[in-house]
Amino acid sequence: MKILHLDTNHPLLIDQLNLLGFINDEDYTSSKQEIEAKISDYDGVIIRSRFTIDKSFLDAATNLKFIGRVGAGLENIDGDYAAKKGVELIAAPEGNRNAVGEHTLGMLLSLFNKLNKADREVRQGMWLREANRGLELDGKTVGIIGYGNMGKAFAKKLRGFDVTVLCYDIKNDVGDENAIQVALQDFQKRVDIVSLHTPQTPLTLNMINAKFIDGFIKPFWFLNTARGKSVVTNDLVEALKSGKILGAGLDVLEYEKSSFEQLFSSEMPEAFRYLIQAENVILTPHVAGWTIESKAKLAQTIIDKIKAKFS
Repeated sequence: MKILHLDTNHPLLIDQLNLLGFINDEDYTSSKQEIEAKISDYDGVIIRSRFTIDKSFLDAATNLKFIGRVGAGLENIDGDYAAKKGVELIAAPEGNRNAVGEHTLGMLLSLFNKLNKADREVRQGMWLREANRGLELDGKTVGIIGYGNMGKAFAKKLRGFDVTVLCYDIKNDVGDENAIQVALQDFQKRVDIVSLHTPQTPLTLNMINAKFIDGFIKPFWFLNTARGKSVVTNDLVEALKSGKILGAGLDVLEYEKSSFEQLFSSEMPEAFRYLIQAENVILTPHVAGWTIESKAKLAQTIIDKIKAKFS
């Protein structure tokens, strides 16, 4: 079987696939149109996020048997059409779930203890102890929306704290020893912290909006290490201004795209301008699952799944 690699990944991916007898070609520079012109020669494709695998790509890939995405989500692939074509989709959420769980916990503790703010002030010669008095996580109720690989990893990290962990998911019976599954109304009534761990689907696009936020009884802290387009940034900012959301840790943003940096050289959205200036907001560049260890784990997960199905 021949596999075409469209993004660079950990070297062990190609090395181990070679040992399994697969023929591996690499093309990290050709246009999508150029790739489509030759994709019929391949049985498999390995990709991260270089471009969208849509109907035109799948129609051209007449011999394709699988697409491996070295990441957790599959939103850059037309999954329904791939299924009609008999193409197996392989993702690797197991590979970076631990990294996401640790990053989410780190953001939460940093927000509670004002670590970023305090660090900046000390570097500027300011020793403001009272202004940087923190909060303790013990006694709080943490709510996790989306209780799959990532949500469960975060819940596992919370086991050392004296907290109540609730989860809300569209699937039934996903709760476990680390989180109690509840209905949305109960979830919105009880939580102090909301952490989003859902994939990007039509159901999750813009799901965190003003109506959803207003449904919570108490002001709450918000964490998003899932997908930026699940949150209406304007509504999030309004909730931060009003105090309905007490602070936010955002690893992903609605504005994410290949030209993200242009936000700083062109007309910046007002909501984004607020976020980068707010002291109760922590921003990271979509790196929650992007650790040294997860790079290898993601590749190994893809290898193991290809080996189980096609070797």
